[in-house]
Amino acid sequence: MSANAAVSAFPDLAVADSAVPDVRLAEPSAGRPAGRLVVVSDRLPIVLARKDGLSRENGRGWRVSPAGGALISALTPVLRERRGVWIGWPGAASEEVPELRKVLAGAIQEGGFSLRPVLLDAEEQRLCYGGFSGEVVWPLFHDLPADCSFEPAHWQAFLRVNRKFARVAARTLARGAAGTDLVWVHDHLLMNLAVELRRLGVSCRTAFFLHLPFPTPDLFLKLPWRERLLAGLLAFDQVGFQTERDLANFLACVRLLAPAALQTVRAGAFPIGVDARQIEERAARPEVEERAAALRAALFGGKPRGCKLVIGVDRIDRAKGIPEKLRAFAEALTRYPQLHEKVTLVQVAVPSRESLPRRDVLRAEIERLVGEINGYFGRPGWVPVHYLHRTLDPEELLAYYRAADVALVTPLKAGMNLGAKEYCAANLENRGALVLSEFAGAAAQLGDGALLVNPFDAQGTARALRRALRMTDRERAVRMRKLRDEVRRHDVSWWAGSFLASTLAEQTQRAAALRQAR
Repeated sequence: MSANAAVSAFPDLAVADSAVPDVRLAEPSAGRPAGRLVVVSDRLPIVLARKDGLSRENGRGWRVSPAGGALISALTPVLRERRGVWIGWPGAASEEVPELRKVLAGAIQEGGFSLRPVLLDAEEQRLCYGGFSGEVVWPLFHDLPADCSFEPAHWQAFLRVNRKFARVAARTLARGAAGTDLVWVHDHLLMNLAVELRRLGVSCRTAFFLHLPFPTPDLFLKLPWRERLLAGLLAFDQVGFQTERDLANFLACVRLLAPAALQTVRAGAFPIGVDARQIEERAARPEVEERAAALRAALFGGKPRGCKLVIGVDRIDRAKGIPEKLRAFAEALTRYPQLHEKVTLVQVAVPSRESLPRRDVLRAEIERLVGEINGYFGRPGWVPVHYLHRTLDPEELLAYYRAADVALVTPLKAGMNLGAKEYCAANLENRGALVLSEFAGAAAQLGDGALLVNPFDAQGTARALRRALRMTDRERAVRMRKLRDEVRRHDVSWWAGSFLASTLAEQTQRAAALRQAR
């Protein structure tokens, strides 16, 4: 890693200020380090949902509850120790929740950190979250340029939203500004936040982590605003990526578009993990074990021993490769008839947040393929593919992971794919097998224990699936132990600690250099 990045300035955008409430969730404890951690992400760590049948006037029609997830679990103790603040969009347009302060006032979350909501109207939500994210960055960074819509309105909304987030962050930092404060940004929608903070005179350190893969230069060059977006990333004091491949792609783009910054840019690869210990504890609960046994009984009850369950859990998005997975499964049934009536694929297709026309087309394609496979191969008492179009509750998901003999995780491109790591963490008996796309970021860490495949190669994926299904108990145990050791060793706490330690080391070196210069 090298040092800090320089950035060019661009013309300002005039955006009206909004009144932003400040919601204190819990009182911080004494004895904290002097510097605060300010986390900024596209969403607050809460779930904001309507209460059915109740009036929405004065906030009475909304329910607020803490959100879960590996990122929240990792950052909560750090935020507590550093008197932290989490800034983000609460999950509803400002027109929907006119009394946001009252709505959030009842939110209770242990951890000792504050929330600062950023208010976005429906148009900003549509053009930035649905447009710039869903139709520009997400498809481009996942090698799907044909799905991109480079509308100028998407870019302008992206700039306006970054300005709004920056204003909230600047106010937050001004309340107790210290040279040791750190703003840690976590979303591709906020790649311009450091530029906006500098314009507002914020001088504390800033860091950015990209949870998506970073594209190769030939893809990045297709972006009409490539120089400006790259300058936005270079404005951060440190940039983190999921894999060495993503880091190399980023540096290649810098070399091409901003070569002078190569001497000063500070970037590194920090693969994110899961909360392995918590997953293990929850997967070991009796109710999860009972639910897993009930799932297998429902699928294979009364059948001969040796029937195998394959699980796939993916959001409905082209980058997740669900049609390619289904074609590979059909190829396995075609090439290996001995699998008939012995293997069942449960494919969970999780609905996407944003409703985009191409996702409706994709869902129709997925459901057509499921129907074709079941219609051609299915027999009385055996349905080859069970298709679930919904979000599983956490207990149900863990039950499927425990019940499954094989996890088929085959995205066409993924920054990491934490589902693969969650499956390994939940595999308490070391009897499962993982078939994993070589284009998932997790492949760099899990390649020793998983069977890596090219998801575009249906025959190769079919062969790997057959091998996974025919593995001996000993080979399964050896491979799964490797996978579980890796997932435990490099969990989400390790990820957060390594990123923050790297940032702190650079901060210390920088302060020492300044003292020496004086």
